[in-house]
Amino acid sequence: MPKISVVTPAYNASEYIFDCAGSVLSQTHNNIEWLVVDDGSTDNTLHLLRNLEKKDKRIKIFTQENQGPAAARNKAFEEIKGDFFHSLMQMMFGILTS
Repeated sequence: MPKISVVTPAYNASEYIFDCAGSVLSQTHNNIEWLVVDDGSTDNTLHLLRNLEKKDKRIKIFTQENQGPAAARNKAFEEIKGDFFHSLMQMMFGILTS
């Protein structure tokens, strides 16, 4: 079964990060990794992500100073272990839940 890598840049995403995590981790395809790059959030996004990471070995969290979503995605791409990848933007959850 191929491994799927899901990449998410996150910036001040505390309001949406649990919805995003649920979407990624509830997939029926189990061979998955979720790489999230906290892009210098000033809210509690990183704290929430670290708690999720402790509970699920498929989650890998990386941090950087705020450089924007493209730089955050690029940082995650350097760490991908999957055969295929998908980029999932946090803002999609803000749009869908608003």
